[in-house]
Amino acid sequence: MSTNLDIRLKRADKVYREDENITGVIAITTNSDLKHDGITLTVEGCVNLQLSSKNVGIMDAFYNSVKPIQLIGVTCEVSGSGRLPSGATEIPFEIPLKPKSNRVLYETYHGVYINISYAIRCDVKRSFLSKDLQKSQQFLVQYWPGRNPGPPPQIKDGRRSVQFKLSPVTLASGGAGGAPDFVLSGQLNGTCCSISKPFTGCMKLEKCAVPVRSVELQLVRVETCGCAEGYAREATEIQNIQIGDGDIPPMVEIPIHMVFPRLFTCPTLITTNFKIEFEINLVIVFHDDHLVTNNFPIILVRD
Repeated sequence: MSTNLDIRLKRADKVYREDENITGVIAITTNSDLKHDGITLTVEGCVNLQLSSKNVGIMDAFYNSVKPIQLIGVTCEVSGSGRLPSGATEIPFEIPLKPKSNRVLYETYHGVYINISYAIRCDVKRSFLSKDLQKSQQFLVQYWPGRNPGPPPQIKDGRRSVQFKLSPVTLASGGAGGAPDFVLSGQLNGTCCSISKPFTGCMKLEKCAVPVRSVELQLVRVETCGCAEGYAREATEIQNIQIGDGDIPPMVEIPIHMVFPRLFTCPTLITTNFKIEFEINLVIVFHDDHLVTNNFPIILVRD
């Protein structure tokens, strides 16, 4: 007997917000009558935390805090025991998207050490002689615009444009790192950014004693897993785009434009057990492969 079980959500983009209803149909196709012992739907959402290999063993006390944080867990019975006729059967469903008490539904996010994911699962129970049927379908959660949970307080300041000027003197090493004589200036159109809009600004190379090979813009995630016993903080690259190729002529304005990738970024999130933060690195690579980097912490919000 061939049986196919599927979950079809009504929304093609599979994006839902808190207090909305997840709607769709359970589609079951079978070439003969299907006897079952009940059909259930389960909606689950959790935060999975993981320590990097260099922290495992050093922070044994922290290990117990790396358990998944469940944000939502709802199970409802769609049908009691019964029989489905051969052919195609569609069972509509509607489940409200609400977090567990004292929890918040964070946005879907796929990181290296932190993952926030949501899924709806259908189980068709059968007799012990037959294998149960199960199908899972992931969906995405987004905040309502302007309703970011507990955003950092410096959002207003971050809306202002930021002027910057880089030279060997302004580098953290104070010029001792062997950087050539150069001056790079520009502005960022704010360090508090709407996640649905591009990161923008402009820059220009005022002077440089040696040829430049490349100017790059790097988006970095900073993930922190922590508790009272300690914390583990890891920065990893999300994407790197080139905004200047080859020896850039002096005093030519170069636009800065970066789109935040879906799923790999989310609004800045600071909680008791974990943090998800983001930074922008402006990287200048000189002809001899010497490079200098300037770091700009940013805040992402959903407007």
